[in-house]
Amino acid sequence: MHSAPGAVTVAETGLTPGAVVAVARHGARVDLSDGALSAMAATRSVVDALAASPRPVYGVSTGFGALATRHISAELRTRLQHSLIRSHAAGMGPRVETEVVRALMLLRLKTLASGRTGVRPLVAEGIAALLNARVTPVVHEYGSLGCSGDLAPLSHCALVLTGEGEAEGPDGVVRPAAELLAAHGLTPVELREKEGLALVNGTDGMLGMLLLAVADLAELFTAADITAAMTLEALLGTDKVLDPALHAIRPHPGQAASADNMRRLLAGSRMTGHHQDRQPRVQDAYSVRCAPQVAGAGRDTLAHAALVAERELAAAIDNPVVLDDGRIESNGNFHGAPVGYVLDFLAIAVADLASIAERRTDRLLDPSRSHGLPAFLADDPGVDSGLMIAQYTQAALVSECKRLAAPASVDSIPSSAMQEDHVSMGWSAARKLRTAIRNLTRVLAVELVTAARATEMRTQAGSLTPAPATAVVVAALRGAGVAGPDADRFLSPELAAAEEFVRSGALTRAAAAVTGPLA
Repeated sequence: MHSAPGAVTVAETGLTPGAVVAVARHGARVDLSDGALSAMAATRSVVDALAASPRPVYGVSTGFGALATRHISAELRTRLQHSLIRSHAAGMGPRVETEVVRALMLLRLKTLASGRTGVRPLVAEGIAALLNARVTPVVHEYGSLGCSGDLAPLSHCALVLTGEGEAEGPDGVVRPAAELLAAHGLTPVELREKEGLALVNGTDGMLGMLLLAVADLAELFTAADITAAMTLEALLGTDKVLDPALHAIRPHPGQAASADNMRRLLAGSRMTGHHQDRQPRVQDAYSVRCAPQVAGAGRDTLAHAALVAERELAAAIDNPVVLDDGRIESNGNFHGAPVGYVLDFLAIAVADLASIAERRTDRLLDPSRSHGLPAFLADDPGVDSGLMIAQYTQAALVSECKRLAAPASVDSIPSSAMQEDHVSMGWSAARKLRTAIRNLTRVLAVELVTAARATEMRTQAGSLTPAPATAVVVAALRGAGVAGPDADRFLSPELAAAEEFVRSGALTRAAAAVTGPLA
């Protein structure tokens, strides 16, 4: 099978991180490879043979979880699979974002396509059809413990596949699933042996959110280097601490990358280093001087998280699974610990990056530490408050990030009559990380607004000129709807514009237009 241009092919060998983001976030079309269809057909014959035998096989001819001791007769097995989906679609709370639901559907499709689950190709084709029709099941915030898979979220998706439950159409309106399927010419799937179980038994929700987070943070770590460089410059700090020789003697790759970004951003600045001539400073404060070390540690954490995500993308997670020799075996690969740990690890890195950015912002606003800048960068301090409360907002966001850094994966609560007595809470780790990433975007936006205003105040007051790269960033920010220094005005819309400037990648594109690609 050949994919249309821009489409993603789901093969038996797995997916790339970029493919997941393309489908989840950008609506790319999904096709199944011929190899995937063949692999599913081959292992389905194994399941059919086991279903016809008298030997009990978990998920094929038995109940589930603590009810796995009951043998289910052949005439009840379709009912068994549908009962599983209906009962497990027990989520509560707000709706989960469309991109997250599309990611978990695609990742479940990826595992089905591996041929390890024993489902018919028809089931996988049904999920692909939902994705391509942009029919998105309604999934709720609460319901997954991150073990035995993201059960409730995946069950809500499986329910729509069978023509039940609710989903959002491409017009954004939520309707009964049966109505939406009919409108798009899709036929509900009647599940057979093992298929209901195969649709819900995976770490797809938490993995999908990890992959989206990795993509977002790759952008934000670069943005943080830009805002840190701008703050260093606005404080007349020294760029000598960015010397590659200093970072070579502590060989963390992330640190070296951040230092190199900052050094290139500040190339040609006539503002850096002036404190050594005009002020009695010997060296800059930690929040400025150690920016590459903190951001770099976050970069290395992100690299580890990306490695874990890539391993999960290469996995086929289900219970039981069909092995190469035809055996179908129970296992514990659905446990979300590997994903949960790195989700929590990233939340720690996000909180610390937000924290150091807030400290730099506060330094720019404090006349006792900003080396000649007016209080709060106000036009007329005392009459005007400048960016005083923008820093309050930033501090509130940082404080929440610190709370969100408390790990979810250390908390396990037993379920299913103590059969499932240790769970990962990986879904919860992913949910709080998404909030932390949104907060970090806003924190960096406030630092950007502050550093840009401080830079312009420096250049208006004297002969100092910023680096070409940072000057271009300031100009682009002004073009994005964030005005320069002046009397107090309604600030919230400008902060929202700055947030979008960071989130969309416009910040990094503006800087890279001068520096070339940044790490």
